[in-house]
Amino acid sequence: MLDPELLERITARRAELDELEEQLAKQLEEVRAERDELAVAERVLERVSEQLADERASAAQAPGQVGGHAVMLIPHRTPDVEETVLPPDYQRILAAVRQAAGPVMARQVGEMLGVDVTARAKLEPLRGRLVRLVDRGWLRVLPDGRFTTCL
Repeated sequence: MLDPELLERITARRAELDELEEQLAKQLEEVRAERDELAVAERVLERVSEQLADERASAAQAPGQVGGHAVMLIPHRTPDVEETVLPPDYQRILAAVRQAAGPVMARQVGEMLGVDVTARAKLEPLRGRLVRLVDRGWLRVLPDGRFTTCL
């Protein structure tokens, strides 16, 4: 015959362990949920850090103010201003237009620079840079919309 007191102690201990198991399972679930949140936060932080680094790099390449005064990031072309004062992406655009056999459309410049020309959202900023170079005298635009170098 089983000792009733021992049987009662075993039953009580089993109940304690069941309760402990339930608490631990709940804690484990909370830990996993918090880890998932931390993983998301980490990805967001990485993206924001990359964007900030890109913004800082572009700001360092072409300062918008000198001595507290606003300056043009793309200066007007004059005999005493060299192409090297332009930001690197504008220098690449000028080089691509020069390499072309003749006047080129923005799409052709994009292809030469490796821009996804099928996406309008990628092509329009390039077209804007080409127009800015025209406005500052670095390039010419023909009546048909093609771009070419200045004489």
